[in-house]
Parts: sequence; structure tokens; C-alpha cells
Amino acid sequence: MMNKFAMGLAGMALAMPLAAAAQDGPGTSTKDSYRFLIVPKVVHPWFDKVNEGAEMAAAALEAQTGADIEIVYSAPQTADVVQQVQIVESAISTRPDGIAIDLLDPSGNRASLEAAQSQDIPLVIFDSVPPEGMDIPYIGSDFCEQAKIASRRLVEVLGGEGEVAIMMGVPTAPNHSIRADCHREVFAEHEGITVVAEGIDNDSIETAQQQAAAIMQANPNLSGWVASDAAGPIGIGQAIIEAGKQDQVTLVGLDNLPEMLDMIRSGVADSSSASQPELQGYWSVMLLWAQATGAPVPDYLDTGNAFLTKDNLDG
Repeated sequence: MMNKFAMGLAGMALAMPLAAAAQDGPGTSTKDSYRFLIVPKVVHPWFDKVNEGAEMAAAALEAQTGADIEIVYSAPQTADVVQQVQIVESAISTRPDGIAIDLLDPSGNRASLEAAQSQDIPLVIFDSVPPEGMDIPYIGSDFCEQAKIASRRLVEVLGGEGEVAIMMGVPTAPNHSIRADCHREVFAEHEGITVVAEGIDNDSIETAQQQAAAIMQANPNLSGWVASDAAGPIGIGQAIIEAGKQDQVTLVGLDNLPEMLDMIRSGVADSSSASQPELQGYWSVMLLWAQATGAPVPDYLDTGNAFLTKDNLDG
């Protein structure tokens, strides 16, 4: 799980390279100010953490380079690729120094990304993977492994037997669809596990709660849940509490939002497989800044996953 100590280490690791970069090296150039756009999937607490990381990076760059770094955070009100594309296209006309985006639909997002590239606007994909054939640096965790950590844990807790359900998030979002596929893959390896239902919450806690309540009512023998997005397990947990099934249904969650952590502490959820949103925001800005100065950047940056239980949450 991301913490101030880990972020401090990241800052220290960057101190020397950034100080050197302030002196324009071969093939690089710097400016007095930069404006970077952060475009998440939707208004959501997980993306607030991404923005916090982006602001930390801006502060680090300002301290090291003396440049003014502006972070413009612009989120669609709902998980709608049309809204997301409109935000990007509007931003392109203002010539930002870089755009970081979490894709809702690679096909739907492609044209706006190509438009940005045609105008030499640096791009970074976070919490997702680039559309097929597009050369864009991306940041995130191993989405499949994150899902498998959760689904393997659920199988273990259930003793390899029981009816389970999957909350899929936004089905067109690459990270959500990858996680859902990998949940299915793990469950298919165990004859005693049966997937009886799949919900779609579109990254909405309220929708996840409604879907989970309906699925549990329709499947009274349901033993466990996993999710493919950060909103899903919070809504599922609320539905479990409302149904009074804390001792009957095991929830293995995703990510590290405060509500998720509270559910683990209270026993509503067994555990969570967590990505690190602050790091994704932090490194998105760092990679955009590097590209804007003409410096090379890696194709992929893995921010890792953490497995959270009641035993290690406050350790």
C-alpha cells in the first residue's frame, strides 16, 4: 500500500536526476512553466488518490527545477467514453504540455489519442494499457496478477468449494476486463467453485450495491465475491451488511480506498488486492515532464500490487 515513506523514497531517488535535468542536456530543453492534464475514467475516490500523487510530483519538479507545474484534473461525471473524449479533445486545443489518461474504451479513445500525437502532445496511459498498435508509455500494476491474488485468496478461504460472483466494473475498460478474465481463469481451475453471476457496476459504488443485492437475493447460496474495480467491493460490502450476511458471504476486495480498509478491519471483507493510485499519478506527471523536455522514458512502469489483510493493515 502506498505511504508517505514510499513516496519519500521516490522523491529522493529523483533528486539527483532532476537536478541534472534542470541543466539542459543534449537533446533536451526546459521551460519556465508546464501544464499537465490528468483524465481519469470517472469522478471517483480512487482517482482522487491519483491526483494527490500527481500534485506530489508537481511539487517535486517545482522544487528541483524552479519551473511552475500546473496539474489540471478533469474527470467525466460518469464512466462515459464520449465525455472522456470530449475532455481530451477540448484540452488538445489549449496545447497542454502533456495528457495522462485512464482509458474507458481503447477503440473509442483512439482517435483523440492520435489527434494528440499528431500535434506532438506527450501522452501517458495510467491504470490501463494503450490501444493496440499505439506507442504510448503506460503505468500500472499487473492487472491479471492483481485479480488472481484476490480470486486465489477467495478459493482458499472457501476451501475450494462454493458459489461465487464477479463484479466486472466497466466491461470495456482494459484493466477491468483483464481482471474479470483472470478471476474467471482462477475459478475455472477449481471444480468445486461455480461462478453463478457477474455484475456490471460501471465504477459506481451505488450501482455495485444494487447489483450485489440483486445477485445475492437471486443466489441465496452465494459464498463469495471478487471485484474488478475499486468501486465494486465497497458496494458489495454495503449489500452484504444490508442483507446481514457478514458470516455467510466472503468478500475479497480490490484496492485501498478508506471504505475498503474499514471493511477489512470490521470483518465485512476478508482482504484486498491493492494497486497504488498515488504512485500512478506521481509517475504519470514525471513521464509527461520527461517527454516534454525531450528526454527518453520507459515504455512501461509497474507500480506493483499489495495484499491487504486485517493483520497487516496497520503494521
